[in-house]
Amino acid sequence: MSPDQQTQALVQGTQYWLILSVAAVLPILWAFTLALHFARPYVIRYLQTLTLRFGGDVWWLSYVLMRDGLLVVTFALSAIFLFPNVYMSADLQVPITAPLAALVLFWALLAKLTGDSDDDARTFRIVSVLLVVASMLYIIPQIYGVEAGDQVDSLNAIANLGGIPGALVSGVNPSVSYPILNLSLAGFAATGAVIFGWFLRKTKFEPANLG
Repeated sequence: MSPDQQTQALVQGTQYWLILSVAAVLPILWAFTLALHFARPYVIRYLQTLTLRFGGDVWWLSYVLMRDGLLVVTFALSAIFLFPNVYMSADLQVPITAPLAALVLFWALLAKLTGDSDDDARTFRIVSVLLVVASMLYIIPQIYGVEAGDQVDSLNAIANLGGIPGALVSGVNPSVSYPILNLSLAGFAATGAVIFGWFLRKTKFEPANLG
């Protein structure tokens, strides 16, 4: 093997390792994201027991920072599955509904942007439902598709269920993966247009006063 081939193999192997590591750690991030989001009632009850206003403000700001920061990190890592060379790769084999999970998570971020999920009960319920749906769209195919890929023989021995892992992996089922990816990208484009229109409506033009 030539030095160029060795370098290419090393770069490709590092890329595969990084992407598969992200795919494996995302269920943990999803679990922490849901836990912090639904921990809001506990945090509120704990704040009511504090007698020092400064301590309560620090506790609440720390909670909001961790909750929303983890939400943004989860979305940033989920966005990697919107790239066709990653999502459609037969070697990587990522969850088939990973782009849809990123799209629904984007909608949850949009709901938090346009509303106040901490003071408005309706917005909090919308964000909660979107987060649960997004997490299910990623965790279920990750566990029963990607992680169960080496258990095909065992599933066939139970009830001829060996086709389930292949149906939940993107690279194995391109006839379903391509429509899911295109639908997700179209959803991102439409949502981005909605955000841009909302921003233009909310922005107030003020002429510069240089005098």
